[in-house]
Parts: sequence; structure tokens; C-alpha cells
Amino acid sequence: MFRLSRRFVIAAAAALAVFGATHAAPARAAEPLKLVATTGMIADTVSRVAGDRAEVTALMGPGVDPHTYRQTRSDIAKMTSADGVFWNGLYLEAQLEDFFASLAKRKPVFAVGEGVPVDRRLAHDDYQDRYDPHVWMDPTLWRFVVAATRDALIELDAEGAETYRANADAMIADLDRLDAYSRKVLGEVPPNARVVVTAHDAFRYFGRAYDFEVLGVQGMSTESEAGLKHIEDMVAVLVDRKIGAIFVESSVSDRNVKALIEGAAAQGWPVKIGGQLYSDAMGPPGTYEGTYLGMIDHNVTTIAGALGAPVPQGGLDGRLATTN
Repeated sequence: MFRLSRRFVIAAAAALAVFGATHAAPARAAEPLKLVATTGMIADTVSRVAGDRAEVTALMGPGVDPHTYRQTRSDIAKMTSADGVFWNGLYLEAQLEDFFASLAKRKPVFAVGEGVPVDRRLAHDDYQDRYDPHVWMDPTLWRFVVAATRDALIELDAEGAETYRANADAMIADLDRLDAYSRKVLGEVPPNARVVVTAHDAFRYFGRAYDFEVLGVQGMSTESEAGLKHIEDMVAVLVDRKIGAIFVESSVSDRNVKALIEGAAAQGWPVKIGGQLYSDAMGPPGTYEGTYLGMIDHNVTTIAGALGAPVPQGGLDGRLATTN
């Protein structure tokens, strides 16, 4: 488990102690609930389900890696003054776990990623008795997260139950459309090209859902290091299997991906970057790619197009900024 400095832990504990002494459990008032979510994917989901009954703040913006994220003093202030806090769990926000365990004694904290049933989770490669946290890569699994979010909001604000149920149903319908689109366009990728090579191992749920082999240069956490031997082995896979495209990620350094391209070129096999994928963070705020639906639409359309499938301009609903 990652550790914070003694001074920072004492400061955080003091802030929580003051909060616990002066605040009671949230009661529904006329104004919207004030909610905090860790990742963009969760913030977007909470915002959609809550509608105008909540104001949602995301701690982590575009390009931010949740595996290595540490809370700041301003984060602590936001979370201790919120009516509820939503996080993924499943060891995604590894360095926030101790803080959330302490915060949960004083206010509602919801690990909505853990709404995915255990029998639908994949084992974690690096940590025994833990699971792959990247459940958002499969829209059929994200349905469970939407449902967990709905139930958490009803717990916070029973008066809004009808709104939360209706909004959750609408989002789940969108997830079903997204999944159907994904199966269609990804199903047209030639069988010998159904390999997704990325910077870190965040796409295993995607691979399982849509029958793709997934190879990550780093492990499941971006804290994992890719050794020289592993890089060499990956280069050999690219060359031997004639894989022509690999992908960079918006929240992970492209250093190792470039090493693969250079290594394959040295052996006479050209490999291109098939596009940038959103793995642990979404696109810019205010854009379609800055929503959960747009993030996955972008990834699916980019992967399918780069690996040889015909894809519609603009993706699922013609809203993508670009297609590859």
C-alpha cells in the first residue's frame, strides 16, 4: 500500500476530525446535493443519473492517472464538505484507499465499481485477491455501475428516487446501443488483426467482451515497469504476427510504445500508431469524448478503423470529433 508523509496524514486526519464533530449525515435540502467523484467516468455517470438534483465535481481531469493520484489539501476540503463521495474501488485509486476508509466513518462514500458482480470481474495480474479495476471498458459491465450509482443517490436523497430511476434507465439504454454498435464495427475487423497493443493493460474487459487479444506493455497498474526483456518479447510478437498498428493512451506515457515501434522497425517491420485511446481518463470537458459514452465510442471506432474495419464517420451517433 502506498504511504503518505506523516505530516500530510496528520493534517488529513485533523480535517476529518473537525468535519466529524460539526457535520451530521446529509439531509435533503432545497438546493442540489454536492457530490464528489474521483474519475471522469464516474463523475459523468453520477451527473447523468442525478440530473439537476446534484452538482458533481470530478477530482481527476483528462490525462490524469488514477493509479498514481494522491489527494491534495483542496481535494480533502471538497470531499469533507460534500454530501457524498463516489469512487471506482477495485484498487483503481490505490493511493486514496486509506483516506476513503477513514472518510467513510464520517460520511457516505460509495465504491460504485464494486457493483460489478464478482463472477463478472477479472483477476488482477499484480495483486492477489484483487480484481482488474478497468470495468468501464465493457459497457455491459458499466450497467452495474449505473445501477449502483442510482441506488447510492436514492440512499442520499429518497425524494429524488423517481428521477434517479428514470435517468439510470435512460443511460442503460444508451449503454445497450453503444454495445450493439461496438459489436457491429469490431466484428468487421479481420480475424488475424484482432489484437490490441496498448501502453498498459487496461483493455482486458474490452478484449473479453469483443473477442480481441489484448497486450499491454506495462502491467495493469501504470506503476508497473516494462523491463527490457518484456519490450523485446513484445517486439517479437509484433514482427512474427505482422501486427501493423499499436495504440497510445491519453493518461500514460508513450515512451514504451515508441520503443516497440523502433524495435520493430529495426527488424524490418513497420508499425504505426493506430490512434490515441482513452484508458483511465476521458477526453476534454465539454466534448463528446469527455463523456463516458463518447470515450468508449471513440475507443471502439478508433480501434476498429485502425485494424481494418470500415467505420462510420463520427462513430455511434456521428458525434465524434475525428475517426481513425
